[in-house]
Amino acid sequence: MRNRCALPGAGLVLGLVMLLGSAVLAQGPTPKEEVWTLRDFKFQTGEALAELNLAYTTLGDPAGEPVLILHGTTGSGAGLLAPAFGGELFGPGQPLDASKYFIILPDAIGHGKSSKPSDGLRAAFPRYTYDDMVSAQYRLVTEGLGVKHLRLVLGNSMGGMHTWLWGTHYPEFMDALVPMASQPTEMSSRNWMLRRMIIDAIRNDPDWKGASTRANPAPCRRPRYSMASPPAAAPWPGKGRRPHARLPTSSSTPD
Repeated sequence: MRNRCALPGAGLVLGLVMLLGSAVLAQGPTPKEEVWTLRDFKFQTGEALAELNLAYTTLGDPAGEPVLILHGTTGSGAGLLAPAFGGELFGPGQPLDASKYFIILPDAIGHGKSSKPSDGLRAAFPRYTYDDMVSAQYRLVTEGLGVKHLRLVLGNSMGGMHTWLWGTHYPEFMDALVPMASQPTEMSSRNWMLRRMIIDAIRNDPDWKGASTRANPAPCRRPRYSMASPPAAAPWPGKGRRPHARLPTSSSTPD
C-alpha cells in the first residue's frame, strides 16, 4: 500500500520537473526548423539520389559558437528539445546556453523529416551506413549552414557512433567530442545477429512482396518480429536463468 500511495507523488514530481524544463527552455531563443536539399548525393554503395533532403532544427544566433547535437536511432533533432534533454542543457545559464551557442540538431538520413525509404522509394532507397549519415551531416553543416568549425559535437547512442566518426573523418573540425552510450568498435556479433533475424523475419514474410505491399503483417505473424529480441529483463545465464522465446529461422544469407 505504501508503494501505491507513493506513485502519484512520484508522477507529480516528474511532471513538475518536465514543466520546469519546458519553462527554462521557453526562456531562450525560439527553435527554427528547416530542410536543406543536397543534390546528387552519392552513397558508400555507389548508389545516388538526385535530391537528399536533410531536415534540421537550430537554436540560437548563428553568430554564436556552433554546436552539433546528434540524436539516437528512431529519434530526430527536434526531439532533443525535450525537457529531459534540451531543458537541462540549452536554457539560460545551462551548459549549452542557446544565447551563447548556435545549436544545430539535424535529422539523420532515414529519420525525422529527412529523406527516408518510406517517402516512396521503400526498398529501392539506397542502402546507407553511418558513414553516409555523417557525410551528409558534414555537408549540411559546411555547405548548408556555412559553418567553418564546431565548438562541440555531442551525440547519444547512434548519435554517439556518429560522433566517433566525426572525430575519425574530420578530426580538426571540432574542439571537442562527447560520444554518449556508444563505443568506437564494430557492432558485436550478438547485436548483428538479432538485427539480421529481425530483417530476415520481415523479408521472408509472405506479405513482404519486395516491400511492394503497404499492409501491416497478419496478426498471427506479428509476434515473430518481437520474439527476435529477447526480453530486456532476462537474467544472465546461470542462477535464475529462464529460456528465451523460440526465434524465427531463415535460410537467407548475409548480403
